Amino acid sequence: MWKSVHVVSPRIWSRDLQRAWSTWGCRLCSQTPSNTQPSHHPRTQAEKAKRRRAREKAILNSDVNDVGLSWSDKEKITYNAALLPGEKKDTTLPFPQSYSPEYVEFGWYQWWEKQGFFSPEQHSKQPHSFDKYFSLCIPPPNVTGTLHLGHALTVAIEDALARWRRMQGYKVLWVPGCDHAGIATQSVVERKLLREQGKCRQDFSREEFLKQVWSWKNEKGDEIYHQLRKLGASLDWSRACFTMDPGFSRAVTEAFVRLCDSGLIYRSEGLVHWSCALESAISDIEVDSKELSGRTLLSVPGYQQKVEFGIMVTFAYPLEGHEGEVAVSTTRPETMLGDVAIAVHPDDPRYKDLHGKNCRHPFTERLLPIVTDSMVDMTFGTGAVKLTPAHDHTDFLLSQRHSLPHLTVIGGDGTMTSVCGQWLEGVKRFDAREQVITALMERKLFRGKKDHPMALPICSRSGDVIEPLLKKQWFVRCQEMGKKAVQAVEEGDLQIIPHFYSKMWKSWLSNISDWCISRQLWWGHQIPAYRVTLQNSKDKEEEQWVWGRSAAEARQRAAVKFGVNPDAITLTQDPDVLDTWFSSGLFPFAMLGWPEQTDDLKQFYPNSILETGSDLIFFWVARMVMLGRELTGQLPFKQVLFHSLVRDKYGRKMSKSLGNVIDPLDVISGISLERLQEKVREGNLDPRESVVAMEAQKKDFPKGIPECGTDALRFALCSYKAQGEDISLSVSHVLSCRHFCNKMWQAVRFTLATLHDASLPTSLAETYPLSSMDRWICSRLYSTVQQCERGFENFELHTVTSALHSFWLHSLCDVYLESIKPVLKCEGSDSEEQRVRERQVAASVLYHSVSISLALLSPFMPFLTEEMWQRLLPYGDSDRTSTSLCVQPYPKTSQLEHWYFPKEEADFSLVQEVVRVARLLRAQCQMTKERPDLWAVCGPDQAETLLHFRSAICTLGRISAFHLHCPEGGFTDSPPPKASAVGVVDHSICLHLSVQNGINADKQRALLSQRREKLASKLKQALARTHVPNYTDKVPDKVRQEMENKITAMEQELKNIEDQLLAFEETRKEV
Repeated sequence: MWKSVHVVSPRIWSRDLQRAWSTWGCRLCSQTPSNTQPSHHPRTQAEKAKRRRAREKAILNSDVNDVGLSWSDKEKITYNAALLPGEKKDTTLPFPQSYSPEYVEFGWYQWWEKQGFFSPEQHSKQPHSFDKYFSLCIPPPNVTGTLHLGHALTVAIEDALARWRRMQGYKVLWVPGCDHAGIATQSVVERKLLREQGKCRQDFSREEFLKQVWSWKNEKGDEIYHQLRKLGASLDWSRACFTMDPGFSRAVTEAFVRLCDSGLIYRSEGLVHWSCALESAISDIEVDSKELSGRTLLSVPGYQQKVEFGIMVTFAYPLEGHEGEVAVSTTRPETMLGDVAIAVHPDDPRYKDLHGKNCRHPFTERLLPIVTDSMVDMTFGTGAVKLTPAHDHTDFLLSQRHSLPHLTVIGGDGTMTSVCGQWLEGVKRFDAREQVITALMERKLFRGKKDHPMALPICSRSGDVIEPLLKKQWFVRCQEMGKKAVQAVEEGDLQIIPHFYSKMWKSWLSNISDWCISRQLWWGHQIPAYRVTLQNSKDKEEEQWVWGRSAAEARQRAAVKFGVNPDAITLTQDPDVLDTWFSSGLFPFAMLGWPEQTDDLKQFYPNSILETGSDLIFFWVARMVMLGRELTGQLPFKQVLFHSLVRDKYGRKMSKSLGNVIDPLDVISGISLERLQEKVREGNLDPRESVVAMEAQKKDFPKGIPECGTDALRFALCSYKAQGEDISLSVSHVLSCRHFCNKMWQAVRFTLATLHDASLPTSLAETYPLSSMDRWICSRLYSTVQQCERGFENFELHTVTSALHSFWLHSLCDVYLESIKPVLKCEGSDSEEQRVRERQVAASVLYHSVSISLALLSPFMPFLTEEMWQRLLPYGDSDRTSTSLCVQPYPKTSQLEHWYFPKEEADFSLVQEVVRVARLLRAQCQMTKERPDLWAVCGPDQAETLLHFRSAICTLGRISAFHLHCPEGGFTDSPPPKASAVGVVDHSICLHLSVQNGINADKQRALLSQRREKLASKLKQALARTHVPNYTDKVPDKVRQEMENKITAMEQELKNIEDQLLAFEETRKEV
């Protein structure tokens, strides 16, 4: 029954994990069989440690000029009207003066959920629905955990996509789920029992302990779901899925049985990552890599004193039958009891005469053959490598090449085994380390020790130092499934976004090794495999195994397999449970009812997309693809969208072990600095990390974190370019998004006040803009809708948020609202009828611009947009009081083709520049309250454009009259006065601001002289850059052209200043 001995290849681990094993075991081997350059691992670790210390120094340095997050308390407004859970808010109440997240977010989610808006069954009720589905699953967070900002990024992206598709008319299913998190949950419950009852797991039967776990899960396990609701995630809660639910458990059993039947699961002895504290194998993702720069004392579970790491020990093995010795180096001297050979490079001249000879083990008297292997790096250390196959991955591979035995000298509980001899048997491994070094010294075989930069593999669940151990486990055969997963991407059946992850996908899956799925736990899916004992069987050592969907099926299979009566068989179920990632790998189809052919499975499988963090590309995504294709015959999804990791402002990965994790609910609701620091102290961090974490909090959040609200957090997260470099999240950016929310709030207040005083807006199809500003804002909205369409289709959400932010802030609020205020006051036209018509059209354009842009924003800011849209609803063309914005049609360019005016949109950039320079001139002349006249001396085409927008220029530039002077174009307004401030626009338009009745002439001359000096200095620097050798050859044409334009503009402005100063001088003489 036993297969060939198996090892998990280091080729498929994460880079950090590879480094951890290579330096932890002090591998002196190269990665290829040929001669190679010296290993750079120690230098790499030293550099990483140096960077880490530099980051810590930046945090701890009190001289750092960083005032931290600056904010002031805002008035909190609460919704005080009576509201039953699930009842709709009363939006006829007075509109609050300012935006308050607590007021806005209250009540909406419960109403959405009660109305069933997030259920695919709602699809048929929508008039704009069509026959297409969009399905995805949320990466199931651990039931033990709480969401951090990485989870919040996932939720923000996925919810934006789900809401967008739902508004487009797709039948959307987004399934929530929670992972049972075997190790994490068992550890939490064990600590709880020890704290409350003084009992450990072994004091209970398995069944009793599992009752305790289920009790904890039922009490605490819904916290994640509460957080997801708080984030506004539009999940279908009626289909919520927990990986230990009965239906999901049946799917896990079915998958295991089918894979065993097809030969893809087998049992073997293999080298696994072992946590002695947990007494269980753990997965790669549960191994953290702790960087050490040299000698470091660390706390290890089960040891009262700290243990020394980061030290390289060198000792000698005496040659057998010859004078001399072979010196070897290791960071784990306790493993030398399991050494079975010494490896040297065949071309190393130091050991040429020792090929084929033996060394004698000083403690066990075993002979250790000296073998040659080109994997050995002869330039590193002594050039000789001790081989301990049962406790090192690279040594295991070498042992297979040289047919060497495997001696296990460290047991599953972390104590030394009987193989070591009575003097060490039962001694804890790191205590044994000191005893081994002492014994080597006594035998005069110790050759010294020195600091050694390294990465130490740490169990993320227990804090224990990981030990590679040989164990009999169940493995999944992955090579063929991996090839099919690579093929799916290469043939275009599976699209990976961004595309550059495809290379990583191929690299990992082309070199994949088999997957250990056994875990020595009680909480989880107990492996449905049974050890068979036959009556009168003589071979008690050989293991015989069967598997089945139930014990009865397993017994029947055993009877057929061994040709005996079922009653002659004794079955013992494997006490181990399956790796949590095994059940998670089934999520896309098990959540839909597989293996049953449910309606959901028929409708929504394969899933449309999977969105997740790029750090899960192998641990979860690849396994879903492999298992999905094998068990269902289809890929589990058509597209995979990866987002980057979220880091803190110092570039550090957000990690509980660093104390820099930010709870999204703290950003949403706000938190004091004192409470933030309490959380760090509660986190049981390393003392130094705790100091660094709390100092960082003091610098970054001296007053704590302000209440930013869900909408601001979601919008901020989606505004980062998620598909690219890691995201350095800044809470100040979230705070600026909260200010953006208030800007929108005030814009809607203005709109509501306008609509209150006007007749009802015309329908969108009947609204045709009149004025140049109406046409411009309509066209800007059309272009914004177009950008949103493209951004969503390409999954570039940052371009969508950027377009919407720009439209609301820089087009709607800063420009259009200001420009139409005179129109809304019925100022401007001579005819009363014309003024009323212009006001009505402007009010209709404003209404549709706001309501359409709220719909565009809805996938990102569901609470705020719902609140404001409901306020605008009575002014719409029908009474739709029972509907929600989240199920309204998403705006399309095809609805707005009559609003597209590309010429006005293109021309307005010139108008904005004229307004900008006019405001600048007024500020320079300190004429903030006056409304002076403005002249533009320009060409015919420019004059036409400026004439078209003349009223807007006066309003936005706070100008009383705008004169155009262009004789060749027929614009013969009076020429500008000599006593005027002059500015240049577009290198060719001269703006003259009248200052005759403005500021004191002496003050103006002084300001102009200061400006002239600054400008002359800048011009000199710019000219100097163009006179460097080979400037024309080295500098690209585009850059040279930009520089020439800058120089021309500065020269023109200098000339204008000189003319102004001359005009002032002449005026003074005349006086």
